[in-house]
Amino acid sequence: MNLALCLPVHLWVASLSRRRGAPPSSRSPDPVTDARPAAPIAIFPVMLAGFALEGFVLSAILVHMVPLMGAVGAGSLGMLVPTLFGPSQVASRLLNLIFGGRLSQTLLALISAGLLTFGALALLAGAPSAPGLVAFAILFGLGSGLASIVGGTLPLELFGRAGYGARLGWITAARQVSAALAPFLFAVMMARLSIKGAIAGTIATAVASLLCFGSIAFWQLRQKAAAAAAPA
Repeated sequence: MNLALCLPVHLWVASLSRRRGAPPSSRSPDPVTDARPAAPIAIFPVMLAGFALEGFVLSAILVHMVPLMGAVGAGSLGMLVPTLFGPSQVASRLLNLIFGGRLSQTLLALISAGLLTFGALALLAGAPSAPGLVAFAILFGLGSGLASIVGGTLPLELFGRAGYGARLGWITAARQVSAALAPFLFAVMMARLSIKGAIAGTIATAVASLLCFGSIAFWQLRQKAAAAAAPA
């Protein structure tokens, strides 16, 4: 299917871009990346920490999804819950495609971290009831789908095109490292603290990610307030 369906589509899109692509010098400036001043470099580690913490939460829960469902007493529902995760991811991307253009990428990052936080809270407070497990799967899937998008768009909004590839590389590396450590550490927490203690640990991690993106949003609000107060 990849060769028969995807490859022809990619070749077709590549041919369109060659025929219709305008020279870089004639393209209109991007209002997000060109008209807005870049954020100070001190914001970058905060953003990096936010994405790394998100990656930890996602990897910890998703790798242990099946044993986790058994540990919280989901029973036969444990087979249903993982099937809701993928469609929720797709739904979040579709909703972002429709409504995301009206929102800042920082706000979308906050929404993503918030969805992961409330999803884990639903698992902790609602399991093993069906509504709690379904709410967990949907909220966590929505947060995961949105997180994969803002990981590429937030650095572009904050810092512009200059150095974008290097910044994206750092974000990917931070996510990969935290995602590699998360399954082992979550397994240790389940063994030493209990299932509820391990889930509570992921909630605390998700809240820390939410605070990182919240501090970026607070900085942006201060910048807007200072710009509005400046004399014309």
